[in-house]
Amino acid sequence: MKSTKIWLAIAGVLLVALGVVCICKPAATLFTAAWMIGCFTLAAGIAKLVFTFKTQMFLPNSGSRMLSAILEIILGIIFIGNNIFVAFSLPVIFAMWVLIEGVTIAVNSFDYKRVGFPGWWGILLLGICGAVLGVLGLKNPDVSAATLSTLIGIGVIAMGAAYLFALLGINKFERKVDGFRNAIGIDEQ
Repeated sequence: MKSTKIWLAIAGVLLVALGVVCICKPAATLFTAAWMIGCFTLAAGIAKLVFTFKTQMFLPNSGSRMLSAILEIILGIIFIGNNIFVAFSLPVIFAMWVLIEGVTIAVNSFDYKRVGFPGWWGILLLGICGAVLGVLGLKNPDVSAATLSTLIGIGVIAMGAAYLFALLGINKFERKVDGFRNAIGIDEQ
């Protein structure tokens, strides 16, 4: 158990450090994210292709699944081979997503109004804010890149902090178990 706790502590500290690097080095974060997206897309395509070959006798439409798998493999290779293009595209894609989601949320707020939800206007305002932020992100992709890297960094820091808090929880649990063992007279083996 001690080695597990050591590795958990190391992983937590390294994740927090990685999160700080992501926030401080937005370009490197985007290049890494682009490379990872390429690797994950390639791996997903290969897995889907293997699945298609193994199940083509049992599942209909294996041709469309095979085409989808081949396209994912090609897309993954393109992403890996064109890391710079993908890295520069991520902030624009992120800004477009925020814009589209903001508009969708704003439009959907009127459905909430129609059913009598009193907070529909809050949803409308948040949707409008999202749409405006999406437009601003499209107008200034450098800010979008820094924002995206910051969000990734904050997420990684949160994971590292969670590992460290889990370590504290494990230590507390072990103390309780040891106290219980001592109370009933069981020796640790």
